[in-house]
Amino acid sequence: MTAGERAVYAHLDRLGISYERHEHPPVFTVEQALEHWAGIDAVHGKNLFLRNKKGNRHFLVVAAHSTPVDLAALAARVGESRLSFASAERLAAHLGLAPGAVSPFGLINDAARSVRVLLDARLLSAVRVGFHPNVNTATIVLTGTDFGRFLAACGNPVEQFESRRADGAVPVG
Repeated sequence: MTAGERAVYAHLDRLGISYERHEHPPVFTVEQALEHWAGIDAVHGKNLFLRNKKGNRHFLVVAAHSTPVDLAALAARVGESRLSFASAERLAAHLGLAPGAVSPFGLINDAARSVRVLLDARLLSAVRVGFHPNVNTATIVLTGTDFGRFLAACGNPVEQFESRRADGAVPVG
């Protein structure tokens, strides 16, 4: 277990948040993770670390793994002309994470609270949610309510969004 992973558990313990830990082989994409999530009853997250066109603002999109993410629509929503994926160097500098391990738990490493969170609103109402604990060899599960408590404790700006499919329906995750 890495120091970064231990820091996540220590942070959750300080907040009095219960969680379940599930180990699995390293995964780098949602598609790779799906087979390992099969027995875990939770809405699993996908996380995208983005930057604006100038590179002076950074965003963490936290969504259910089945939620389509429209970068152009999100850019317009946050008043940016364009959003694109941030580099591995930016990910390390702002969230202390490596590619493949992007997680909302990386917010514990953002002392400046400069990363803005764009949150799929369905995650907070989910009974259980699952994310990587800053490593891609495990998934932890906690309640949606406790996930909201975690985000509030981090202090980063959070803006909720409700994603819709091309046919206008809200995806079920």
